[in-house]
Amino acid sequence: MTPKRWLFTSLLLLTTFRVWFSGTLELTPEESYYYQWSLHPDLCYFSKGPGVAFIIWFGTHVLGPTERGVRLLAPLLSLGTSALIFLLARRLYSEAVAIWALIAITVMPLFQAGSILMTTDPPSIFFWTASLYTFWRALEDANDISTNAPTTNTMWNLWWPATGVVLGVGFLCEWTNFIQFLSIVLLLYSGQNLRRHFRARGFWVMTLVFLAFFLPPFFWNQEHQWVTLTHLINPSGFNDPFHIELTEPLAFLGAQAIGYSPLLFGIMLLTLWRQFPRAPQDFKTNFLILFTIPLLGMHFLLSFKKAGESIWTGPAFISAAILATADWLPSAKENAKIRCFLGFGLVCGLALSIALLNVDSLPAPGFSIPLIRLDPNKRFHGWQTMAEAAEKVRSDTEASLGAPVFLIANRWEVASGIGFYLKDKRLEFPEHPCVYTPESQALEDQYSFWPRYDAIIPLQPDQPLPDSLYTEEGGINPFHGRSALFLTDTEDTALPSAITGGFQKSELIASFDIVRLGRTVSQLRIFACTNYHGRSL
Repeated sequence: MTPKRWLFTSLLLLTTFRVWFSGTLELTPEESYYYQWSLHPDLCYFSKGPGVAFIIWFGTHVLGPTERGVRLLAPLLSLGTSALIFLLARRLYSEAVAIWALIAITVMPLFQAGSILMTTDPPSIFFWTASLYTFWRALEDANDISTNAPTTNTMWNLWWPATGVVLGVGFLCEWTNFIQFLSIVLLLYSGQNLRRHFRARGFWVMTLVFLAFFLPPFFWNQEHQWVTLTHLINPSGFNDPFHIELTEPLAFLGAQAIGYSPLLFGIMLLTLWRQFPRAPQDFKTNFLILFTIPLLGMHFLLSFKKAGESIWTGPAFISAAILATADWLPSAKENAKIRCFLGFGLVCGLALSIALLNVDSLPAPGFSIPLIRLDPNKRFHGWQTMAEAAEKVRSDTEASLGAPVFLIANRWEVASGIGFYLKDKRLEFPEHPCVYTPESQALEDQYSFWPRYDAIIPLQPDQPLPDSLYTEEGGINPFHGRSALFLTDTEDTALPSAITGGFQKSELIASFDIVRLGRTVSQLRIFACTNYHGRSL
C-alpha cells in the first residue's frame, strides 16, 4: 500500500471513529445554542451568520436531534479539509510534504477537537482551506509560479468565481473568514506582476461574488439595530478606556501552545520567523505567510486587551503547517536527530490530543485532577443531569401548585444546555424556546430575538378583555399570574432584577452539585418564582 493510500485509509477510519465518538459526549453549551438557532431559520443571528445553523439543521434532519445528529458534519468537514490540505500541499511542493503536513495538522489537539464538535470552527476552517486551494489554482493559470512572472495564459478562469463562493460561504459561517479576502489583496499587492490582477476580470468577479454573501447579514442587521456589529466591537474592548493587559498576550501564547501542541507550535513560529525575510523572493513562501500572519497577528494584537479562544487562529495554522513541513522535511531526511525531534513533536501532539479530549482516561489522579481545569471535556458534563433534575423539580412543583410552570435560565448557556436535554421540551407557544432567559430591553444574545415570556400579544377588535390584561399597550401577556422555575448555575445569592421585580415571590427550592473526578465542576440552583406580573423596563 502506498503512503498516500495508507494515509487516506487511516483518515476514513478516523472519520468513522469521530462520527461514533461524537455521539458519546454531551453537547457543549455552544453546540446546544447553535442547535436552538437551527430551530429558528433566519438570514443571520446575533453573533454569527446562518452557516452553522444550516449545517446543524441538515445533520439533525439526517440523524435526528441527537448529539451525533448535531455533530454529523464536523467529522465530514474535517475529512474534506484534510483532502484539501493534501491537494494544496502537493500542488505547492510534493506528495511527501502533503503527507507529513496532513499528519502534523491531524495530531494537533485543537484540530482533533474541531473534528468532533460542531461549532463555527469546522466549517470556517474547511472553507478557508477551500479558498486557499481555489485561489492558488486561479493564480496558477495566470502566472509562472516558479518565477512569479505573467504567462501567456488568459487571466480569467472559473477558479476566480469559485474562490468568491467559498470565501462567501466561509464568511457566513465565521466573520473572521473575511480576513482571508484581505490576505488575497495583500498577496496581489505584494508583487508588481501580481498587481495586474487588480485590472483584470477575475479579481473583480471574485470580489463581487464574495460581496453578494454580505447581503443576508446586511438586511438582517438593518432590521435588528446592527446588533452583530455592536457584538463584534464590544468584546474586543474597542469601547473601553485604553489600557494594556500584559498577562493576556502570555495567556494567549500559552493557550496556543497547548492547543497546537507546544513543540509543533514552536516549530511553526520558528519557521515563520526564518522564512519571513525570504518571502519576497519565493512566491510559495509569500503565499503561505500572507495567509498566516494577518489572522494570527490580529488575534495577537487583540490579546493585549483580552486573549481570545485558541481555535480562532486555526485557519492560519493550515498554511503555517504546510510551510513548516516544506521547510523542515529536507533537513529531516538528512539528519537523524532532526527526524527524532520532529517525530517526538508529532507523538506529543497525538498524546496531548487524546489527553485533552478524554482526561478521564488518564490513569494517574495526580495528572488528571490538575488537568481538569484545562479540560474541554468539563463542558460536556452535567447538562443532561441538570435537565433531569429540572424536570423532576418541575413535575413536583406542578403537582404542588396544580398548574403548569415555565422555565427561565440565568444565561443562554444554561438555557441552551438544559433545553436540549429536556425530555419534555413543552413549548409554551409556537416558535418559543423551551427555556427562556430573563426579560430585558438589552439585546444580549439570540434569545432576545425569539418570543419571550414578557411579550405582549395584541387583542383582536372583537376579543373580550381577559383577566390577564395589564398592559398599557392594549394587549395581553399570557404568562401573567403564572409561576416559573428559575435555573441558575451561579452561587450568587442575589437574583436578577428581572426575577425579583417580575414575580411576586422567589425562593430557593433545590440545589444540585455536578461532581467529576471528585471535584465539583458546576452547580444548579432552582428557585420557585410565583405570580408573574411583569415589571416596568
